[in-house]
Amino acid sequence: MRPASSHLEPLPVEAMSKAGFRFGDKGTHTSRTIMLAELSDLLAAVPAHADEDTYGSAIIGDNVLGKQTTTSRRLTNQRLRELYALDPRLPIFRVLRRLWAIDEPGRPLLAMLCALARDPLLHATAQPVLALPVGSELVRALFLDSIREAVGSRLNEAVLDKVARNAASSWSQSGHLEGRVRKIRQRVTPTPGSLTMALWLGTLEGLAGQSLLDSRWTRVLDRTGRELLPVALQAKQLGLIHARAGGGVVEIDASRIDAAAARL
Repeated sequence: MRPASSHLEPLPVEAMSKAGFRFGDKGTHTSRTIMLAELSDLLAAVPAHADEDTYGSAIIGDNVLGKQTTTSRRLTNQRLRELYALDPRLPIFRVLRRLWAIDEPGRPLLAMLCALARDPLLHATAQPVLALPVGSELVRALFLDSIREAVGSRLNEAVLDKVARNAASSWSQSGHLEGRVRKIRQRVTPTPGSLTMALWLGTLEGLAGQSLLDSRWTRVLDRTGRELLPVALQAKQLGLIHARAGGGVVEIDASRIDAAAARL
């Protein structure tokens, strides 16, 4: 995944923050993974139209995730909010929640894309995983080096090691890695929903047209821009995006996926 500095123009950080991106040098992966199972159970238990407080009540009060203590419930609530916002006032969660409902096969990738936008530590691990050839083993030393380069001296070796373990687990949950001890790179399969999420994230960075299909977000889907074009047309047929390709020109508009923002 390209770092933000590789863009020719500065990223629209303020707009991205308002949409739900998180920046800085801290992240949830010092203590947790992307928590795909917990997110799945939570979204299955809470109605799609629920407000922010309902999510907290479901986790802490109703204990829908089956945690043994109030402390663990509160911590789980905090970590899930860090990763996914759990607030329909934030566009990133609105988009995640809408796509989650209509694209069950794409849920692991939807969770990963959202978490990448909200956890800088997970973001720091993307390049060594995505650059790994399919069938190759993730080299732990190189994985640690990529995290160390991103965070500098802020984290000690014990915490860095925990981030590496948690991140490797997250990439396994998303389908990019497989294996308990030896983590082997796998090729994931993009879905219309996961591609829509990736295109929408790219739009927030100011990308358009063909560049949306070749962004750091679509790279998570393990396909080239040309390979993703048929998936984009499937997303169009589902009414998730507007897309048109012809004469060497690609037009894509992913803004319609956030209907709430479109009404503002």
